[in-house]
Amino acid sequence: MSKDRSPLSIPDLFRIETENQAKVLVQGLLALESNTAAPEPLEACMRAAHSIKGAARIVNLPAGVELAHAMEDLFVAAQEGRLSLRHAQIDLLLKGADLMLSIAKDLEAARNRPPEEKNPEVSSFLMRLREALENPDEQGTVEDLPPATEDMQAGFSPEMQRAATGLVSSNGNIRPAADFDSTSGVLRITAGNLNRLLGLASESLVVSRQLKPFVESLLKIKRLQDASLRTIDNLRESLGQHVNDERYTWVDTDTAELRRLMLESQQMLSQRLAELEMLDRRSTGLTQRLYDQALACRMRPFMDGVHRFPRLVRDLGHSLGKRIRLEIIGASTQVDREILEKLDGPLNHLLNNAADHGIEPPDERAALGKPPEAVITLAAHHRAGTLQLTISDDGRGIDLENLRSMIVKRQLSTEDIAGKMSESELLEFLFLPGFTMKEAVTELSGRGVGLDVVQTMIKQVRGVITASSQPGKGMQFQLQLPLTLSVIHTLVVTIDNELYAFPLAHILATVKVKKEEVASIEGRQHFHFKGRQVGLATAHQILEGKDAEIDAEDLSVIVAGDQERTYGLVVDRFVGQRELVIQTLDARLGKIRNISAAALMDDGAPVLILDVDDMLRSLEKITATGRLSNVRAGAHEARKQSKRVLIVDDSLTVRELERKLLTQYGYEVEVAVDGMDGWNAVRAAHFDLIITDIDMPRLDGVELIKLIRQNPHLKSRPVMIVSYKDREEDRQRGLEAGADYYLTKGSFHDETMLQAVIDLIGEAGV
Repeated sequence: MSKDRSPLSIPDLFRIETENQAKVLVQGLLALESNTAAPEPLEACMRAAHSIKGAARIVNLPAGVELAHAMEDLFVAAQEGRLSLRHAQIDLLLKGADLMLSIAKDLEAARNRPPEEKNPEVSSFLMRLREALENPDEQGTVEDLPPATEDMQAGFSPEMQRAATGLVSSNGNIRPAADFDSTSGVLRITAGNLNRLLGLASESLVVSRQLKPFVESLLKIKRLQDASLRTIDNLRESLGQHVNDERYTWVDTDTAELRRLMLESQQMLSQRLAELEMLDRRSTGLTQRLYDQALACRMRPFMDGVHRFPRLVRDLGHSLGKRIRLEIIGASTQVDREILEKLDGPLNHLLNNAADHGIEPPDERAALGKPPEAVITLAAHHRAGTLQLTISDDGRGIDLENLRSMIVKRQLSTEDIAGKMSESELLEFLFLPGFTMKEAVTELSGRGVGLDVVQTMIKQVRGVITASSQPGKGMQFQLQLPLTLSVIHTLVVTIDNELYAFPLAHILATVKVKKEEVASIEGRQHFHFKGRQVGLATAHQILEGKDAEIDAEDLSVIVAGDQERTYGLVVDRFVGQRELVIQTLDARLGKIRNISAAALMDDGAPVLILDVDDMLRSLEKITATGRLSNVRAGAHEARKQSKRVLIVDDSLTVRELERKLLTQYGYEVEVAVDGMDGWNAVRAAHFDLIITDIDMPRLDGVELIKLIRQNPHLKSRPVMIVSYKDREEDRQRGLEAGADYYLTKGSFHDETMLQAVIDLIGEAGV
């Protein structure tokens, strides 16, 4: 017999079961309130009460058994037509669900209560249930019933939510608890482990994509082999006229053998290339599926995060003297669990706002010919790689003229400017801290701390929120959010020859700005964008790089900011849009200014993800201190004249040190990893100077210099040796081979190397 290895105790399992079934009860009762004759919700409630009764009996909880049995009697009466579940009865049954949750929460105290000592709250509730059953036509009032407990208003505990199975079908209907497969396994896994799994899956995806460039390089080799075969055939054809000349007999024999070997190697390469291409396809497909599955583990149905809101809206409406129903559309839409958790606060604010501000009192709705029951709609769906949420109501909407007057009254704008504002511009004021349309402060609203908090929370998950209104017909808030916080849609750019990524959610536009379109106003550069002047700055200065020299004839500009502050950030060039898997920075680094995270490109190249809001704050500080520099023109011509240097060294550290030193002073630098790589590079492109080490694999520095000096096209090219070893024999070998300068690597610190480069080829732009 297998042993039960569940980490949950029996009381824990009872609490989970109670919360699961309480969720079914709440959703079923709310459905019955809209349609009292619907058989499915009533059956679901009946099953839920029966399941709670059985679970309470197992854990020896008489109060729970008695409570669930009494609720079950009421549902049976409704099924048999002896009782109609109206608002008062539904309120009473909702109270029963709250009470059952309260008992389950403090199970030990309930079980240890002596049999003769009844729970007064349970006793009172049971008496109310008996009265409802015996006098089905009598209706109580909402006010004489206690409000929902904090357990229900605050939602179920995170542990129980994770343990609970889904209770809503793909079409949004409530499913009875008995419809679920109790044998399906549930694995508890920490968020940290899940994030690490996703990180490893994303890294494997990046690594698999590196096979493609390797395949392409082999294809290039194959093309070179084809060209070599054609050259051999041409050579044999040219030698055909000397067929009787004995001096060329050996040439014909050798070329035939060479051609045979080339054909054999080409055939072998073709076979291996086909195998590699198949491996590439299988590896990429497998890692993509692995990544998709790991990502799917982070996703939850939208209903998991909003299941408590229908009850909250209903009770809130009753407390305001209004009948309000929340309709949820897209309950099965998949949402990242982190986003789902962070949405709780913003959605709570927006629903409270709609119920209090938007929905009219019953008499006002009747005068307008609207149905007595108001409807707030919460819809979720995927669109263009984003999660779109819409919160709308059929209330009074926003009176734009009243809003305009309130803006002027609160001295947020002049009457003249406010009179010219469009609807979208006016509605932006709703998100300002401290702004409210209410004159009086109530328990729900009037303090002006709602929508600004919502906007702040939405920005924290890289989302945006907009508002629209139809006076007399309702209000709508549109939220655009990323599908997951682990993947981000970005625009990759180069800044100072390094890759950076701007989150697309923080970009207003990307534009190309010509030199003549840049104007200087009071020493600040601006350009015209959508009817106004936008300040221009370089991303180089914000990231504390060297002064940018960017081609002013055609500036690559990212427009970022909001209504209050909008700037144009100049970058070197746009690389393109990329979907990047976020790699969080080590927590020991703390908050790095202007940087939010990191990622890997498809080829494995690292890229930093920029914190745009932080960049704008940094830009404002630079501007306030008067240190903002202008974009320098003429960089295009300077780049064309920059001297090009090739660094050949098998040490990554040395290569990077030399590259950064020369790049800093304006030289264009390329690197090679050993002598053979350097020999191929120097024949493929023009370099004004070659800097090489001596001891390297495949081909050492001395042999490289000899090859350069033997080549008629390269023999005059300046060559410098930079070596760790300050041995006289190495110096002598290098100079005899043709080196123009010998330098030890210990001379980096005193700029001796830079001066030597200037002595050999002059300054970078000369």
